[in-house]
Amino acid sequence: MAADNQNHHHPSHGDNNYTDLSQVLAPGSSNPATPRLPPISAPPSQFHSPSLSRSPLLVLSPDRVVTAPVSATRTPRRLRTPRFITPLGSPLRKALHMTRLDPNDAWLPITESRNGNAAYAAFHTLCSGIGIQALVLPVAFTALGWAWGIICLTLAFTWQLYTLYILVQLHESVDTGVRYSRYLQLATAALGERFTKLLATFPILYLSAGTSMASIVIGGSTLKLLFQTICGGACSSAHDPTTVEWYLIFTFAAVLLAQLPNLNSIAGVSLVGAVTAVGYCTNIWAVSVAEGRMPGVSYDPVRAGSDLERLLSVLNAVGIVAFAFRGHNLVLEIQATMPSSEKHPSTVPMWKGVKFAYALIAMCIFPLAIGGYWAYGQLIPQGGMLPALFAYHGQDTSRFILGLTSFFVVVNAVSSFQLYAMPTFDQMESMVVTRLKGPCPWWIRASLRVGFGFACFFVAVAMPFLGSMAGLIGGIALPVTLAYPCFMWLNVKKPTKYSKMWILNWVLGVFGLALSGALIAAGVYVVIDTGVKASFFKPI
Repeated sequence: MAADNQNHHHPSHGDNNYTDLSQVLAPGSSNPATPRLPPISAPPSQFHSPSLSRSPLLVLSPDRVVTAPVSATRTPRRLRTPRFITPLGSPLRKALHMTRLDPNDAWLPITESRNGNAAYAAFHTLCSGIGIQALVLPVAFTALGWAWGIICLTLAFTWQLYTLYILVQLHESVDTGVRYSRYLQLATAALGERFTKLLATFPILYLSAGTSMASIVIGGSTLKLLFQTICGGACSSAHDPTTVEWYLIFTFAAVLLAQLPNLNSIAGVSLVGAVTAVGYCTNIWAVSVAEGRMPGVSYDPVRAGSDLERLLSVLNAVGIVAFAFRGHNLVLEIQATMPSSEKHPSTVPMWKGVKFAYALIAMCIFPLAIGGYWAYGQLIPQGGMLPALFAYHGQDTSRFILGLTSFFVVVNAVSSFQLYAMPTFDQMESMVVTRLKGPCPWWIRASLRVGFGFACFFVAVAMPFLGSMAGLIGGIALPVTLAYPCFMWLNVKKPTKYSKMWILNWVLGVFGLALSGALIAAGVYVVIDTGVKASFFKPI
C-alpha cells in the first residue's frame, strides 16, 4: 500500500495535492479498494486567471463527480477562487482540454478587475455609443430626404443593435467554458487567424487609435471654441493659444486621466462621459427646434449632376448613418470586466446595461437627426449640428448655453479617449507581461500610455487632412459593426442550414460586406476626384 501511495503522489502547491486526471478518467481505472481520491487542486497559474468561475473546484470519485467542500479549496485571503465554467452534459476531460486559461489576464487592464455590473456596462456602452459623429446625421438627410432618411436611420439602429446582441451572446461559451474578452480573440476563434489578421486587425486598431486621435482633434478644437465663447470680444487674439496648443492642452488632460489602471476603474469617467454626451445632444437639438425653422429652409434632396455623382451622394449619406453608431469593438472588453459563472453568466447583466444605454442613445440620436433636419434643412453645414448652432444661433442664444454645450463636448471627448484607448493599452501591456511573465511595472505602464497619447497628438497635428479620408477608412471599419458578428454567429452557433437564423445572418453579413465595399469605392472616388490637401503640421 505504501508503494501504491508513492506511485500516485504528485508535487503539491501549498497543502493541496494534484491528482492525475488521466488515471482517474481512463477506462477501467476504478478501484474498489480506493473509495475516495483527494480533491483536484488548480495549478498556481489558475489562481490568477480571471477566466475561471467562482464555483468550488471539483472532486473526482471513481463513479461520479461531486462538488468539493469549501474548506478543501480555501485559498489565501488575497486570492479569489478560480472562475471555471464546467460544461453541462460533457465529459470533464473534454472540458479541461477545451478550456484555454491565460494567466496573463490577471495583469492586463481589460481583465485585471472583474467586479463590473450592469450599471458599469451601461456607463461604458453609453459613453462609447454616442459620439460627435452623431451630430452629422442631419447632413445625411439632405441627400436621402425625409422618408429614406428615417428609414435608413431606423434600419441601421436595429441592425447594429442585433449585431451587438450577437456579440454579447458569443462572449462566453457554455460548451467549452472559454470567455472571449477581446474582439480579436473572438474573431480569431470564429473566423480563423489568417482572416482576422488580414481583414479585422486593421479596423480594430483604427477604431481604437483612430478614435483616440479624433478625440484629440474634436476636444482641442472645441476647447478653442469654448475659450472664445467665454471670453467673447474681451480676449486679445494676439495672445490666444493656437490650435496646436489647444490640442496639446487636451492631450495633457487625456494622458493624465489615462493613468487609471484598468477598464473597471474608469467606470466613473464613463458615467461623466455618458451624462455629458446626452447633455450636449439634448442641448443642441432642443435649442435648434426651439429657435424654429430657418427662413427659406428647403427639404428637397440635393441632386447632383450625373447619375454617378447622385449614387455617390446617396452612398455617402448611408455611410454617415452607418458611422453614427460605434462601440462594437468594445463590447466584449466591457463584458470581460464582469464576473461570470455557470449559474450567473455575464450575459444577463451585460444585456441589461446595453438595453438601458441604447434606449438613451435612441432618445438622443433620433431627435438630433429629425429635429436638426427640420430646423436647418438644406442649410445644414457639412460639419453638422454644432457648427450650425454657432453659425445660426450664436447671437440669439445665451452664452451660458453655448459654453455649456462646448464644455460637454470636451468632457465627452476626454472620456471617450479613455475607453477607446484601452484596447491599445491592453495590447501594449500584453507584450510586456508576456516578456516579464509578471505584472507590468507602474512606470512602464505610465510610460506606454503617455507615449501613446502624445503619438496620437503628433499624428493629429502632422496629418490633419486625414479627416477628409474618413469615408474611405470608415468603409473599411464598417464590417466590424455590421458584418463580422453575423459570420461569427454562423461559425460558432452553427444554426441549421436554411433556418431563419441561418438565412438572417447570411443576408446581413453579405449585405454588410457589400455596403462596406461600396463605401470604400465611393471613398476612393472622392479622394481621387476632389483630391486631398496634404497640409502637414497645419491644423485649422
